[in-house]
Amino acid sequence: MRGSDPTSARGHRPARAALGAVATAALLLPLLGAAPSGARTSANGLQLAFASAAARYEVPQSVLLGVSYLQSRWDAHAGAPSVTGGYGPMHLTDARTALAEAPHHSEGTEDARGDSARAALLPDPEVPAPAEFPARLTTLPKAAALTGLSAEALRTDPAANIAGGAALLADAQQHLGEPLSEDPADWYAAVARFSGADDTATASAYADDVYDVIRSGEERTTDAGQLVALAAQPAVTPDTSPMKRAGLRTLGAGKTQCPKSVSCEWIPAPYEEFGDNDYGNHDLGDRPKAQGIKYIVVHDTEGTWEGVLNLVQDPTYVSWQYTLRSTDGHIAQHVKAKDVAWHAGNWYINAKSIGLEHEGFLADPDAWYTEAMYRSSARLVKYLAKKYDIPLDRQHILGHDNVPGPTTATVGGMHTDPGPFWDWRHYFELLGRPFEATGGKDAALVTIRPGYAANQPEYTGCVTKGEPCAAHGSSEVRLYSGPGETYPLIKDIGLGTVPGTGVNDISSRVSTGQQYAVAGRDGDWTAIWYLGQKAWFENPGTAPTAVGAKGLLVTPKAGLESVPVYGRAYPEASAYPAGVPAQAVSPLPYRLLEGQKYVAGDKVPGEYYYAVTFTTDSHEVVVGKDLYYEIQFGHRVAFVRAADVDAQVSR
Repeated sequence: MRGSDPTSARGHRPARAALGAVATAALLLPLLGAAPSGARTSANGLQLAFASAAARYEVPQSVLLGVSYLQSRWDAHAGAPSVTGGYGPMHLTDARTALAEAPHHSEGTEDARGDSARAALLPDPEVPAPAEFPARLTTLPKAAALTGLSAEALRTDPAANIAGGAALLADAQQHLGEPLSEDPADWYAAVARFSGADDTATASAYADDVYDVIRSGEERTTDAGQLVALAAQPAVTPDTSPMKRAGLRTLGAGKTQCPKSVSCEWIPAPYEEFGDNDYGNHDLGDRPKAQGIKYIVVHDTEGTWEGVLNLVQDPTYVSWQYTLRSTDGHIAQHVKAKDVAWHAGNWYINAKSIGLEHEGFLADPDAWYTEAMYRSSARLVKYLAKKYDIPLDRQHILGHDNVPGPTTATVGGMHTDPGPFWDWRHYFELLGRPFEATGGKDAALVTIRPGYAANQPEYTGCVTKGEPCAAHGSSEVRLYSGPGETYPLIKDIGLGTVPGTGVNDISSRVSTGQQYAVAGRDGDWTAIWYLGQKAWFENPGTAPTAVGAKGLLVTPKAGLESVPVYGRAYPEASAYPAGVPAQAVSPLPYRLLEGQKYVAGDKVPGEYYYAVTFTTDSHEVVVGKDLYYEIQFGHRVAFVRAADVDAQVSR
């Protein structure tokens, strides 16, 4: 395992005699002799491990199950760490195992603003190393001290991990001066403290989620094939009064734009002038009055929470609207929704989007995202989508990896986060918009929808270039040039590289929720139109990776052999007023060919936000008469002129 062994902290003794009486490895042998072996050999062994740990530490089983569900959905991830160095079903953290070297946007190769009208800002900041880790990132060493179990066992043995979580909950309850009650309603403050949050709002939001799970109940089969169930207890009403003794700071919401159901704080990105008439790190705007907000872009930070917050407060750096913390789902807002942040690498998308950075690492390796962060993000996205009338579909809720390069020269430098391990299917279930079949088995278009856990394509390069990544559930499906894996992978001519299985190579991959027109079927294989080619993916009837759908399809107008494809929907030259330089409507190196069809989203006029100076008096939104369709062209979206295509709703 990576990192140093935290068992050096075992000299720290439990604060209460009740825990001290059981905080030895010898006394835990009955637990570890029964539950772990069962967890490895039977379909309900993990359930027994929860029952055993709950009984030993006098924690209500529903509380233990509810906390674990919010941390990991009861998955063990085969002992691999989460994006913040959390292990096992209880997400016990040891941050020394999860430090990244390069934060998102800091490679110095991508202009995150994405506007050729202004000189590219290519930041190369120093990533600050933490002097010490906050308590929320060091719960595994504490659990080792409380239980007497080794750090290795807590990382790799699910039953030991559950015992460590139960010990932490019991310790939190006793430090609050509360009894080890059998009533789950009495554990609210202990659950809040378990989150690791240092403020009341975040800790309470976390506890509220846990009690929502307890009231509604859950049942699922984990990534290790374990069936775990939490029976619904709809009458549970938690006692929140001990929160007054929790010793947490009060967090002011300030100027945040967040739903009441999440914890949110205002950590502003600076709008400042510096250097030789340069400025950063975003542009002031008047959205949605002056221009609509049409997209939400999901990123991962490729850096830790504290370091990323330092970077977004640097005026010479780039910006985004929100950052979400992995351990507890806490949110920081940096840029008002009315203003334009520099995050997506495409100025057209930036001007019409809100950027969400999620604490995490695309491939570090087998890193996984917590349920707490997924839920907090989904609540924020639902709030923003309702407020700004953004459809909840994959042509409006984009990954950074779905944002097109604005010009041919930028195609190869676009980012690929949040990557193949972001669970889009689960995310949209939390958004209340699950991906369901809306067409029959012979439908003219399909929605990509593999089962996340069982869908495990081979990826390479997570740790070492060319070396296989750990097996992991994925949202993405690989594409071939014929109906079988012996055919070559689909090639992206815009990249000009040989396609492969690299974790960052999106040239021959489709993602859950994306929709494509069907180009053919051959047994268990389905072909779609993709980047101007017929692309095949395995789609067996017994375990389909796509379902039938209905939607709007576009194809070149009759008589046209091909039409150009664009990475941005800019106005025609005649639309620009005096004083605003006309921007080139430059096609990408792709063509939409005669007879091919692509799923279309919005039909929009060309639009350009002129904002290249620190003072806002010259800023202007230019809207043209030419109309465009957004289309799902490859892994990324693209645009075609409405005048070039015919559109028809599929039947």
